[in-house]
Amino acid sequence: MRMNICGLNRSRVLPEAQANNVKKILPRPLSRVNGWSPPLHSFQAISWATYLVMSIATFGIFIPFLPTSWKYAAYVVMGGLSLFHLVMHLVTTTIDPADNNVRLKKDYSEPVPTFDRSKYAHVIQNQYCHLCEVTVSKKAKHCSSCNKCVSGFDHHCKWLNNCVGSRNYRFFFCSVASAAASLLGTMVILLYIFIQYFVNPDKLRTDPLYKEISPKNTWLLFLPLWPVPVKTPVVFSIAVVVFLLAIASFVLLGHLLFFHIYLIAKNLSTFDYMMKTRFQKKSLPVEKKDLPVRKRGAIPQERSNNLEWSQSSSSDKYEPLSGWQHQAISPRS
Repeated sequence: MRMNICGLNRSRVLPEAQANNVKKILPRPLSRVNGWSPPLHSFQAISWATYLVMSIATFGIFIPFLPTSWKYAAYVVMGGLSLFHLVMHLVTTTIDPADNNVRLKKDYSEPVPTFDRSKYAHVIQNQYCHLCEVTVSKKAKHCSSCNKCVSGFDHHCKWLNNCVGSRNYRFFFCSVASAAASLLGTMVILLYIFIQYFVNPDKLRTDPLYKEISPKNTWLLFLPLWPVPVKTPVVFSIAVVVFLLAIASFVLLGHLLFFHIYLIAKNLSTFDYMMKTRFQKKSLPVEKKDLPVRKRGAIPQERSNNLEWSQSSSSDKYEPLSGWQHQAISPRS
């Protein structure tokens, strides 16, 4: 047995060929049914934690500070928005966005076949997926994260751990819109509390339980069910943290909401928009190279033919949108 200087057995190192064989026998991935299929994404935990924090703070701390005439209206409006968002979020996560033929034939307990590039140029050719082994709709794309063809593929969302396609796009849009509206309502309530605290804090202490409390710097949280007395710095700190969290979340969701409104107006999907942007970026250097040549004079015939051929070939690359390299390349929502 040969030993090296450090006393390690060299025979324990796998040869390159043997290592390649080990990689080949690794289990192939399963297709994800929906957003609840393992492995779950960490972004899901962040989204649910944010929803719980905002809901507890809004309904348990801040709405009870409002005047009586506003309090019940805030409970109805904010409660309706939060419940609607919860339902839309659950529906979007639970729906299987796969193509109809995939859902009819596919057995999600079986691994996805290995794609053979020596036989096929793309995963989907002539609307036939060589991995799902079914004929799919025209706008279906094979998502590498979900390992299946998604009908009307828009993008893969990490926050949902699920693809967004034609089957759940409306629910996704409603979920984003209701979340943005709820955050806006929370920020309006907090702004009122901040302003009223410096103008007339007594208007924030309209609950009957405050009659039993004499100190002005003592506030009650989680009214009217479980009143918890705290000091002013505690309430102020919670309000600032929640307000900053609401602003950050609203900026992200607001940007996403207006982006999808723009896509709907242009009749585009996120995937189509990204492919169009990528194609424009690839064609831009060709146009820049063409400008100095025209200034110098006539282009030689051979060079002109080569330039025309390169431009035509670059435009041809945009046509096959169903290739393996185009899987879920859109920004994650």
